[in-house]
Amino acid sequence: MLDIGRGSREGAVSFEVSIKKCGRTKQWSAALRLLREGIRLGVQLVPSHYVAIVSACGKIGQWQHALSVLSEMWEAKLEPDVSYNAGIGACGKGGQWQRALALLGEVRQAQLEPDAIIYNAGISACERGEQWQPALALLSEMQEAKVEPDSATAVGSARVRRTSSGSGLLRC
Repeated sequence: MLDIGRGSREGAVSFEVSIKKCGRTKQWSAALRLLREGIRLGVQLVPSHYVAIVSACGKIGQWQHALSVLSEMWEAKLEPDVSYNAGIGACGKGGQWQRALALLGEVRQAQLEPDAIIYNAGISACERGEQWQPALALLSEMQEAKVEPDSATAVGSARVRRTSSGSGLLRC
């Protein structure tokens, strides 16, 4: 049995390891149960606990649960920056490109600077939803914001541009 008692440093480390393992193995419901138990026992939670669950939810299309966990994290006044990427990715994998773009909007409202990872998650969400114009707009915004693209940006950009040109969006 996992000892995640309030005063146990070993318990807190075990808790973090367990919740991350559940996240990596896509066992979102087990991770969520661990989170609830940690809250009940007064374990000091950190953003990585929540992000692991959001990522696990996203891997199997449970975007509703991912957003619920993000909401809990924000209500607990934990730093949201890393969590946005996980939330945008979860929405994209769940076919919710509009919600992914709404989260990207929240990044801006929180006066955080979106990085290549966040833009890539938004572009991927649009791509999955076959929403080429918003994907192209994100690529353009990324360039205007002088965000350094990475290899995922290059791959996503090529796919979006190739597919959108076939749809007539890039005609001059």
